[in-house]
Amino acid sequence: MTVNFEYESVDTSDGQVMDGQVTDGQVNGAQAATNALAGADGEEPHAIDLVLGLGEPQQVGRFRFFLEADQWEWSDAIARMHGYEPGTVEPTTELLLDHKHPEDRERVAAVLEHVHKGEPFSSRHRIIDTGGRTRWVVVAGDRLLDDNGALVGMSGFYVDITDSLQSDITDVMSSVADSRARIEQAKGVLMASYGITAERAFHILAWRSQEANTKLRDLASRFLDAVADGKASADTRSHVDHALLALE
Repeated sequence: MTVNFEYESVDTSDGQVMDGQVTDGQVNGAQAATNALAGADGEEPHAIDLVLGLGEPQQVGRFRFFLEADQWEWSDAIARMHGYEPGTVEPTTELLLDHKHPEDRERVAAVLEHVHKGEPFSSRHRIIDTGGRTRWVVVAGDRLLDDNGALVGMSGFYVDITDSLQSDITDVMSSVADSRARIEQAKGVLMASYGITAERAFHILAWRSQEANTKLRDLASRFLDAVADGKASADTRSHVDHALLALE
């Protein structure tokens, strides 16, 4: 069945329909989740989506776990992160573990021990959805208390960071490719000017990098700029000598 859970539908594993007031232990689960996820100024829970800066709200999903019943509830967003249409599967500990990336499963199992002990936790790991796609998620949870302040479970959220992480990786790879291109260009200038091999040209750049206490990519870029500026001698080799040795 599905329930209304902080502006999203939530699947429960016991088939009961809940309207936010939890009968087990008289826990107002929706309010507890609101308190955990909303800001101090009383913003609506979905404001966390914007605070995290990860795009549209559907990239954030909520969950609750009840200790005594060993019962999970998850929002439609979390179901979709795992590749399921809302309402088509019951969330369980076993199901969640099955979707963890094999390389992360042992570590996540250790995190789940904190969940079953009612201890706050956070984790960044990979899950594999029903279509075989790997997603990076951040999962965080805190204690869920009943009206008397007794611990009854955990509440928290999933954040799908796959797209933002991929963007970061793409930026890094682009930077690496650009740096490598500048180094290769600097090597080419030295090879053409001195008639030396690529390996020898690299060794010269590495030597000047150490002498100038400058990262190799930065030195290569500055060297190329100095060569291109054309203010040194008209003689090509002298120009290259000057550009290389004048770097501080």
